[in-house]
Amino acid sequence: MKSKPSMTLDRVLSRLGWASRTAAREAIRAGRLKVNGRVVRDPECWVQPEHDVVQLDGQRLRPARKIYLLFYKPKGVITSHGDPSGRKTVYDFLSSLGEEGKWVAPAGRLDKDTSGLLLLTNDTEFAGFVTSPESHVPKTYLVKASGLVSDETVARLNAGVEMKRGDFAKPLSVRRVEDRGKYTWLEVVLTEGKNREVRRMIEAVGFKVLKLVRTRIGPLTLEGLEVGKWRALTAAELDALRRRRRVALF
Repeated sequence: MKSKPSMTLDRVLSRLGWASRTAAREAIRAGRLKVNGRVVRDPECWVQPEHDVVQLDGQRLRPARKIYLLFYKPKGVITSHGDPSGRKTVYDFLSSLGEEGKWVAPAGRLDKDTSGLLLLTNDTEFAGFVTSPESHVPKTYLVKASGLVSDETVARLNAGVEMKRGDFAKPLSVRRVEDRGKYTWLEVVLTEGKNREVRRMIEAVGFKVLKLVRTRIGPLTLEGLEVGKWRALTAAELDALRRRRRVALF
């Protein structure tokens, strides 16, 4: 981590790879952090990482081992830490990672009713690159629409549509996969990350999404992975994403 002269305590945890900003704030408010020997419960407390001694659960913070996971999220599972309603979260599937599994965060969320590929990491800069629209990392979705979608409607989606809130969706591509019975399956590729964008753009042309699966992020796919299972990214997969990152920077 290239340390700034000073930053807030929650950002220190995030930059070191120990927590998302949200999880860092929870840990700080719970009294798990000490700065120069004193418990600090204010996430906005300013510290100097180069000079101050920051401890988490009594252990001095060092840069965490970078973790990059590919998870096949089931439908009905949420992507947050814990849930007051007792619903399953992605972290229930990461128990074998122990404490490290608590510190990874999704690089681009999926809503409860969407299944498919979810990238989790404690590398916040890497996650920021993957999710930023400026990086143009394509995300591919398989969509079951609530009726038969005409060629004209597919063309309209490809041209871009205004959604209900007044914002605009411009997918990289939309193509018909197949018509099956009364329904059309579409493949939608986006480089944006607007909230529930696929569902909202399909609604903008008069249909509902009956099923939604994210099948790909850049070069990453679900091939060989069962629902509810995860695996670490391979060195080749990481290198492919990092090459894309270098191209985006220049």
